[in-house]
Amino acid sequence: MARRYDTRTTIFSPEGRLYQVEYAMEAIGHAGTCLGILASDGIVLAAERRNTNKLLDEVFFSEKIYQLNADMVCSVAGITSDANVLTNELRLISQRYLLQYGESIPCEQLVSWLCDVKQAYTQYGGKRPFGVSLLYAGWDHQYGFQLYQSDPSGNYGGWKATCIGNNSAAAVSMLKQEYKEGETKIDDALALAIRVMSKTMDATKLTPDKLELATLTRHDNKTYIKVLPVAQVKALIADHEKKEAAEAAKSKPSPAYTPKGVEYPTYTESPGSKPAVYPSAAYSEAPASESEYPYNNIPEKNGVSKGISFNSDFPKFDDFVQHVENIKFDQFKI
Repeated sequence: MARRYDTRTTIFSPEGRLYQVEYAMEAIGHAGTCLGILASDGIVLAAERRNTNKLLDEVFFSEKIYQLNADMVCSVAGITSDANVLTNELRLISQRYLLQYGESIPCEQLVSWLCDVKQAYTQYGGKRPFGVSLLYAGWDHQYGFQLYQSDPSGNYGGWKATCIGNNSAAAVSMLKQEYKEGETKIDDALALAIRVMSKTMDATKLTPDKLELATLTRHDNKTYIKVLPVAQVKALIADHEKKEAAEAAKSKPSPAYTPKGVEYPTYTESPGSKPAVYPSAAYSEAPASESEYPYNNIPEKNGVSKGISFNSDFPKFDDFVQHVENIKFDQFKI
């Protein structure tokens, strides 16, 4: 049924849905994970890197994080070629505003203008939606630190912590549990980003070459955007692994111990003595007489005992063999 309404972006289904836009949004779910956390003294962006070729020159290349102007940075999830077009448009808009008004463009205004462009590509024939979602991190004089997210439909919203891309639902669930509004500093946000990415990324082990981290902070009335080097990312991952190992050691059950002030009785056996009988709730002492043994006092038939009579001590093996030889087996007839 959907095939009748997904040939163009301008055709609505009977339910009022634009399938081409929904397909573009579903494509974001297969892209690398991007995470944003708003702290009280800055913003952290974390992104999963899937192109880990050793021959790639990382000095001139950033797969997931792009600087837009002096006060804004973004992270992308989706088709990289579409992301390049949109980031160039963002830089052009911000520089036009700076040239016209002499100051940096407010964060939400830049996001809103770009989302107008993204929405237009879902409205006109002969075009297709951009297959990319963006996380915007920025600062302005009116609202301070801000974190926004936009999708291919042109919709956007402000967030305190969010995630886009692969396994975004699991990451958002973890952020809801562990994010503390107003109490999270930039160092806490970095540790939280490492913890969430280690749980949600498809990699068996989190390594520095598969993770890209960036921070946006303010010092001396100036915005600083920093992409963390590999050595610093490696140190953060090592700290996370140490904390996980310590928590795992605490969760292990403690070995059995003897409470203080309690002494348990000890039993010793001397040579030739009877085996020690340990007290139990089921019985208190060994049987006192032969009548208590089940094989004693068995009636004889034709002068032959049907059972073996035991004394309080177990018989020796030689006595047992002699007793068996004395039995006349031919007298037992059924």
